[in-house]
Amino acid sequence: MSEMTGRRIYEYKVYRRDEGDVNSVTLSNQLSTFRVFLRFCEKLDFVEKGTAESVMMPDIDPGENARDIAIDAETADEILDYLMKFEYATLRHALFYVVWHTGMRTGSVHSLDLDDYHPDEQYLGVRHRPKQGTRLKNKKSGEREVNLKAEVCEVLDDYIQMKRCRVEDDHGREPLFTTKSGRIFKSQIQKHIYTLTRPCHYTSECPHDRDMEECEASTFDHASKCPSSVSPHPIRRSAITAHLNADVLKEITADRVNVSVDVLDKHYDARSETEKRELRKGYLENI
Repeated sequence: MSEMTGRRIYEYKVYRRDEGDVNSVTLSNQLSTFRVFLRFCEKLDFVEKGTAESVMMPDIDPGENARDIAIDAETADEILDYLMKFEYATLRHALFYVVWHTGMRTGSVHSLDLDDYHPDEQYLGVRHRPKQGTRLKNKKSGEREVNLKAEVCEVLDDYIQMKRCRVEDDHGREPLFTTKSGRIFKSQIQKHIYTLTRPCHYTSECPHDRDMEECEASTFDHASKCPSSVSPHPIRRSAITAHLNADVLKEITADRVNVSVDVLDKHYDARSETEKRELRKGYLENI
């Protein structure tokens, strides 16, 4: 770090831009993280004072900061149809259905205990429990009760009865989503979603003309290498867009997924202008 200079920082920026296959938003996020690290190093005298200011952020077009939708509702339904037929009430089935139906963050799903599921009232209680090993991104303000439809509850009921490992975590809690070792890790949630969203997994066909037996993305640990697979966060974005396309009010959707309406508009609403116009049409019929 003592050899870090403004020139090296610029070379790194150019390398990530030209060789990293990332857009301006991702590059900006990576450079922001790097700049925070450099400021930390400045405080410890690992680098010269002012080194962090050498990080030049890329210009971002206003429209580029909005994320593209990862999957559409039809694809999600296709995945759910596959799960209902071939992986019914498995951990993966329950995970995907909850993430898609609720738009929860990975941290929220990871934090759920068995007692947080209320089958009679049909909802999940999301709680911030830092002293017991689980945290929410927005801490106490992230706590909420999330309604579930009957079909999701049916899958959860059967998962709990037939497939859930009856274990405790390191804090003596009974997690909702478990492995034989205890509470499922966040990285395992990601791997399950990556695996499930590979087209070859739910259609038995590869849109990328790869040999499915030799493909590097064919294993659980490397499913993320499939060009079509996605992580839980894009599923969350897609789920929010599906809520809005289903004519759920923005204020209700924002409360359900724990974001402000402004953040929802900026980062999560991936509807096209045509989709928005079609939804507005129904409100104008009586004017």
